Amino acid sequence: MTQRVYVLAQFQPKAGKEQALFDTLKALEPDSYREQGCIQYTVTRQIAHESATNNKHTIVFNEIWATAADWTAHGRRQQIQQFFENEVSNPNGLVADVIVTAYSDEGVNYDAPVY
Repeated sequence: MTQRVYVLAQFQPKAGKEQALFDTLKALEPDSYREQGCIQYTVTRQIAHESATNNKHTIVFNEIWATAADWTAHGRRQQIQQFFENEVSNPNGLVADVIVTAYSDEGVNYDAPVY
Protein backbone atom coordinates (compact mmCIF):
# COMPACT_ATOMS: atom_id res chain seq x y z
CA MET A 1 0.00 0.00 0.00
CA THR A 2 1.05 3.57 -0.54
CA GLN A 3 0.19 7.02 0.71
CA ARG A 4 -0.76 8.03 -2.81
CA VAL A 5 -3.89 10.03 -3.48
CA TYR A 6 -5.77 9.40 -6.72
CA VAL A 7 -7.92 12.34 -7.78
CA LEU A 8 -10.61 12.67 -10.42
CA ALA A 9 -11.54 16.29 -11.07
CA GLN A 10 -14.58 16.14 -13.37
CA PHE A 11 -15.79 19.23 -15.20
CA GLN A 12 -19.05 19.93 -16.97
CA PRO A 13 -18.36 22.75 -19.43
CA LYS A 14 -20.96 25.38 -20.15
CA ALA A 15 -22.68 25.02 -23.52
CA GLY A 16 -20.26 25.67 -26.36
CA LYS A 17 -17.28 26.03 -24.00
CA GLU A 18 -15.84 22.51 -24.05
CA GLN A 19 -12.80 23.31 -26.22
CA ALA A 20 -12.03 26.53 -24.33
CA LEU A 21 -12.24 24.67 -21.00
CA PHE A 22 -10.08 21.81 -22.28
CA ASP A 23 -7.43 24.28 -23.47
CA THR A 24 -7.53 26.19 -20.18
CA LEU A 25 -7.09 23.00 -18.16
CA LYS A 26 -4.38 21.71 -20.49
CA ALA A 27 -2.40 24.87 -19.73
CA LEU A 28 -2.30 23.87 -16.03
CA GLU A 29 -0.45 20.61 -16.74
CA PRO A 30 3.19 21.77 -17.16
CA ASP A 31 3.49 23.67 -13.88
CA SER A 32 1.61 20.98 -11.97
CA TYR A 33 4.01 18.29 -13.16
CA ARG A 34 6.84 20.29 -11.58
CA GLU A 35 5.18 20.28 -8.16
CA GLN A 36 6.45 18.13 -5.33
CA GLY A 37 4.69 14.79 -5.26
CA CYS A 38 2.98 15.07 -8.63
CA ILE A 39 3.05 11.66 -10.26
CA GLN A 40 0.33 12.16 -12.85
CA TYR A 41 -1.69 15.21 -13.87
CA THR A 42 -3.41 14.58 -17.17
CA VAL A 43 -6.51 16.27 -18.54
CA THR A 44 -8.70 13.99 -20.62
CA ARG A 45 -11.80 14.37 -22.74
CA GLN A 46 -14.75 11.97 -22.77
CA ILE A 47 -15.10 9.84 -25.88
CA ALA A 48 -17.93 7.73 -27.18
CA HIS A 49 -17.22 4.03 -26.76
CA GLU A 50 -19.44 0.96 -26.71
CA SER A 51 -18.12 -0.04 -23.26
CA ALA A 52 -18.60 3.38 -21.67
CA THR A 53 -21.45 5.47 -20.36
CA ASN A 54 -21.30 9.16 -21.22
CA ASN A 55 -22.19 11.92 -18.78
CA LYS A 56 -22.23 15.71 -18.66
CA HIS A 57 -18.80 15.93 -17.00
CA THR A 58 -16.96 15.54 -20.27
CA ILE A 59 -13.52 16.77 -19.17
CA VAL A 60 -11.62 15.01 -16.39
CA PHE A 61 -8.26 15.56 -14.74
CA ASN A 62 -6.70 12.24 -13.75
CA GLU A 63 -4.26 13.02 -10.95
CA ILE A 64 -1.95 10.96 -8.78
CA TRP A 65 -0.17 12.60 -5.85
CA ALA A 66 2.49 10.98 -3.67
CA THR A 67 0.73 12.12 -0.48
CA ALA A 68 -2.38 13.96 0.65
CA ALA A 69 -0.14 16.83 1.76
CA ASP A 70 1.22 17.17 -1.79
CA TRP A 71 -2.31 17.34 -3.18
CA THR A 72 -3.28 19.92 -0.54
CA ALA A 73 -0.27 22.06 -1.49
CA HIS A 74 -1.31 21.85 -5.14
CA GLY A 75 -4.76 23.17 -4.30
CA ARG A 76 -3.22 26.14 -2.51
CA ARG A 77 -1.19 27.24 -5.53
CA GLN A 78 -2.22 30.62 -6.88
CA GLN A 79 -2.65 29.25 -10.42
CA ILE A 80 -5.14 26.60 -9.24
CA GLN A 81 -7.03 28.99 -6.97
CA GLN A 82 -7.30 31.51 -9.82
CA PHE A 83 -8.68 28.84 -12.13
CA PHE A 84 -11.45 27.97 -9.65
CA GLU A 85 -12.23 31.65 -9.02
CA ASN A 86 -12.26 32.60 -12.72
CA GLU A 87 -13.83 29.52 -14.30
CA VAL A 88 -15.88 27.77 -11.60
CA SER A 89 -17.09 30.38 -9.09
CA ASN A 90 -17.43 33.20 -11.62
CA PRO A 91 -20.86 33.23 -13.33
CA ASN A 92 -19.04 34.10 -16.58
CA GLY A 93 -16.61 31.19 -16.24
CA LEU A 94 -16.33 28.13 -18.47
CA VAL A 95 -17.53 25.53 -15.92
CA ALA A 96 -21.18 24.63 -15.28
CA ASP A 97 -20.36 22.03 -12.60
CA VAL A 98 -17.36 20.31 -11.05
CA ILE A 99 -16.92 17.14 -8.99
CA VAL A 100 -13.57 16.50 -7.31
CA THR A 101 -13.13 13.08 -5.73
CA ALA A 102 -10.09 11.60 -3.98
CA TYR A 103 -9.27 7.90 -3.63
CA SER A 104 -6.70 5.72 -1.89
CA ASP A 105 -5.23 2.35 -2.82
CA GLU A 106 -5.23 1.35 0.85
CA GLY A 107 -7.87 -1.10 1.99
CA VAL A 108 -10.05 -0.36 4.99
CA ASN A 109 -8.06 -1.07 8.15
CA TYR A 110 -5.18 -2.32 6.00
CA ASP A 111 -2.69 -1.93 8.85
CA ALA A 112 -4.85 -3.48 11.57
CA PRO A 113 -3.35 -6.45 13.41
CA VAL A 114 -4.07 -9.84 11.90
CA TYR A 115 -5.30 -12.43 14.41
